Amino acid sequence: MTSLVIYPITAVILFSVGLLGLVSHPNLLRKIVCLNIMAGGAFLFLISLAYRAGDPAMDPVPQAMVLTGIVVAVSATAFALCLARLIKEKTGHCSFDDNSEQ
Repeated sequence: MTSLVIYPITAVILFSVGLLGLVSHPNLLRKIVCLNIMAGGAFLFLISLAYRAGDPAMDPVPQAMVLTGIVVAVSATAFALCLARLIKEKTGHCSFDDNSEQ
């Protein structure tokens, strides 16, 4: 397998694992981590699309989009962690499940 095939397949697997974790776990911190895994898969997929066959240089537009996406993902993660901390302080647990004692 060439890298033209390995990177997109890995990106889809990463995104799928993140989506599975997002749906299956009630804990907010795990959901935030799963969103970051999904973002990593999306970034890897965009970078794999940036390769142009026959040209040694990559397309700069997907690279710029990924760089911007990383900045947005870091700031959104920081905001989500602050909200999760406030939820933990107000409710006593950091989960969507009312029966959990975390």
